[in-house]
Amino acid sequence: MNKTITIVLLLVFSYSVTTYAQNAPKKVYDETINQMEQIDKAVKQAKSEGKFVVCQVGGNWCPWCLRFAEFITNDSTINKLVNDNFVYIHVNYNPRQSDESQKEISAKMMKRLGNPARFGYPVFVVLDENGKVIHTQDSGFLEEGKSYNKEKVIRFFECWTPKAVRQ
Repeated sequence: MNKTITIVLLLVFSYSVTTYAQNAPKKVYDETINQMEQIDKAVKQAKSEGKFVVCQVGGNWCPWCLRFAEFITNDSTINKLVNDNFVYIHVNYNPRQSDESQKEISAKMMKRLGNPARFGYPVFVVLDENGKVIHTQDSGFLEEGKSYNKEKVIRFFECWTPKAVRQ
C-alpha cells in the first residue's frame, strides 16, 4: 500500500512540475551581461533611431516581471507602440546577489537609473536618447488582478514617447 501511495505521489509531483514548466513565463533577463554596458548599447541604438529607452528593471526571480514581459509581447497594440518608440531592455537586478563584482556593477546601475528599487519590481525607467532618466514608473499602478491593465499600460507608454515628451 505504501509503495502505491509513493508511486501516485511521485506521478502527481512529476505532472505538476512538468505542467508548471510548460506554462511558466519565459525568462527574459540575461543574468550574465554587464547591465551598464547593456544600457549604454541601448542608449546608442535609441539615439540612432530617434527613440527613447525603457529599462524594465527586475529579474527572472520576479513573477510580475515575467508577466509584464509576456503581457506586452502578446498584445499586438502594445507591442507595436513599444517597438515604434522605444528600445526596450530587461535590466537584470538581483537584490540578493552574492558575487561582489556583480554587486558593484548592480549598485552603479541602480544609481545611474535614479535608485528605482524603492518602487518594487518590475520598475520601468525611461531614458531619453542621451541616457538621462526622464521618468520612473511604479508597475503597481499598471496592475489589475494577476495581470496588467491594458489601458493603463498603453497610457504609460504613450505619455513617454519621444513625440509626447517633445510637444
